[in-house]
Formats: sequence, C-alpha cells, structure tokens
Amino acid sequence: MPAKSALIVVDMLNRYEHEDAEPLVESVRESLPAIQALLDAARERGVFTAYVNDHFGNWTANRESLCENALGGPHPELVEPIVPADDVPFLHKARHSIFYGTQVEYMLRREGIDRIVLTGQVTEQCILYSALDAYVRHFEVALSPDAVAHIHQDLADAAVRMMERNMRAHLVAADESAF
Repeated sequence: MPAKSALIVVDMLNRYEHEDAEPLVESVRESLPAIQALLDAARERGVFTAYVNDHFGNWTANRESLCENALGGPHPELVEPIVPADDVPFLHKARHSIFYGTQVEYMLRREGIDRIVLTGQVTEQCILYSALDAYVRHFEVALSPDAVAHIHQDLADAAVRMMERNMRAHLVAADESAF
C-alpha cells in the first residue's frame, strides 16, 4: 500500500525585513510558482496540508496576526498567493524544525500520514532540520527542490544532497506528481 502523504508548508508567512532577506526574497520569487503548483496539486488530490510557521517571538501570534503581519511587509506579493485557507491546519514553531516543541508529529500520526512533502523556506535551515527530524521519526520525506527557497545557494544545494543521501528524501519536481 502506498504511503499516505501530507504537504507541509514551512515558514512562508514572512515580512522579509531581516538582514538576509534580500537573497531570500529573490529565491522565494523563483520558487513561488512551484510552491503554488504543489498547493494546487494537494488541494485537487485531497492531500492533507498543514502550515507550520515561526511566530518570530510573538507568543500571542495566531494565523490571522501572522498573515496580516506578513502581508503588511515590503513583499506582500510573495505572501498573498500562499496564505493558508481557514480550513487548513496551522501550527506555530519557535525553532528551526517543524517538529521541535510542536504538535506536528501527533497531528501527522492521527491523520495516518507516513510521508511528508516539504515546501517553503529556508532550504539550508528549517527545511533541512525538519527533514532530519521527520527521518528520525520514521516518516518518508519528499522534497521538490524547485519549491523551496534559500538564502545561500551553495548551502541549499548541499542541504538537498544531504536530505537525499542521508535521509533518503525522494526528490521530485513540483510539476511532477509529488503525491
């Protein structure tokens, strides 16, 4: 029986006002069509989808306030196309991994998920650490390298190689069937 997949959107609600925002903005611009393609494919196929986002130290933040904050930044065009729908699970994280101190693993297990497809940002940080934490929790990991954004291309390339080799991540283009 094939693994039941979930699409996890990581850290896409961002104001892009941090010191390394400029290279990230350019990478998000390039990866946004692929991220949207994954979201569309997941919606069309009824694939369980969840957003996990940093709350940037605002312990009272919620979906609405994080969306509003990100849309109020200098690049709302990078946020608007991927704002989570109200019926899509939304969880907060305070560190790099989607699993660290969150209910993500519990949610995935309750939904019968065996395989996660990661999309979002930052490849060489939160995506990499989330893939490692998924792997050690015995989830299959899939990744569309064209649907993740980076700050440093060389580190992102190394992170993708590490995910593929060390975590057995399945790499697939977003316009192919990731699910």
